[in-house]
Amino acid sequence: MPNSQRITWAPVSDVGDVRMGKQLSPASRAHGRQYPYLRVANVLEGHIDYSDVKTMGFSDRELEIYGLLPGDILLNEGQESLNMVGRSAIYHGKPAQYFFQNTLIRFRPGTMVNPRYAHHVFVWWRRTGVFARTAEKTSISHLGATRFARLEFPLVPLSDQREIVRVLETLERAEACVMNSFQKLEALRSAFLSSLNVSKSAPQRTLSDVLAYAPQNGLYKPASAYTPTGTPIVRIDSFSGGPSNLAEGLQRIETSGEERSHYGIHEGDILINRVNTPGLVGKSTMVKKISEPTIFESNIMRCKIDQSQARPRFIEAWLSTETARSYFRTHAKSAISQASINQQDVLACPIPDMTLPQQDTFLKQIKFVDACLSSDEAELVKLRNLKDGLMDDLLSGRVAVPEVE
Repeated sequence: MPNSQRITWAPVSDVGDVRMGKQLSPASRAHGRQYPYLRVANVLEGHIDYSDVKTMGFSDRELEIYGLLPGDILLNEGQESLNMVGRSAIYHGKPAQYFFQNTLIRFRPGTMVNPRYAHHVFVWWRRTGVFARTAEKTSISHLGATRFARLEFPLVPLSDQREIVRVLETLERAEACVMNSFQKLEALRSAFLSSLNVSKSAPQRTLSDVLAYAPQNGLYKPASAYTPTGTPIVRIDSFSGGPSNLAEGLQRIETSGEERSHYGIHEGDILINRVNTPGLVGKSTMVKKISEPTIFESNIMRCKIDQSQARPRFIEAWLSTETARSYFRTHAKSAISQASINQQDVLACPIPDMTLPQQDTFLKQIKFVDACLSSDEAELVKLRNLKDGLMDDLLSGRVAVPEVE
């Protein structure tokens, strides 16, 4: 049974060949013989996307150097997102059918390393921050072939590597099943929301028909008013659109009793982002139960729903549809890198003409789908944490690698 005594640590360069790809240049673009090469956009985690492959010229010698072989592992050398540095996939294509650019690092496992095991190690390193800590941080974070080659690779006997792969890929298959379910539920939710879409020929109302009174802009305070112990304030970065949690994680600000009374939010209020980048203006959320007095900032409008006309949750769901978001984008007034909507834009926003019982039926459907999505999301987190933790345990010797019966 494998244990920590069977693990040795060796530089990556000692257990395989590390090489950067060929740099794209005007000469390579003009070269008479063009060959397909892979770049960062093609290498996703665990998958190579061949749908958009570019070409450049390679000499006969370069064809030998940069030609990919089955079992080669390609890693993203540079990424704007630090967490994505080192994203990797195994090449399964024909020998020398594809080549690779210098935005990628190729690791060609030696005889002591199973390619699938090495790939699991690299995924583990990315998820646990090894690559992020190793990368050179600039506007684009770079892993670097030299830094990558120096990392200490956990080498265990090939039989153990195969068993580790078997265990981890069993978890991956379970993860894929849950992800498939999650994607189907997301498609179902989108279909429910699409069913709400209004058209000029269909009965419709506007938000003005279901509001208790006109929308209200929030409170403006200078940066100096923010404090660790003040009143929580909802800002435009406090929610992304649709259901959100406004009960925690908010910044705080100094306020008077009059300000808390005038700008306070309450359960059932709809908050609409009135100033943001063009793609985000109009994003909205409904206030759920909050534990302490909370206010909202000036870049947000607060709407109070007349609950004899509409359910706040229904309005929140409608405002998250592409139809509603498109309406706000179309009516937004543009400035430098920003866009804004006003009260009249909000009041004139079209909404479906549905009775309260019809709204309740729709909300029951959405609630069921959302509960299933939450369950799948929690299961995905559990499986991914289990996989990362198991990799750590297997390579530390805390957990023995299961033997095949």
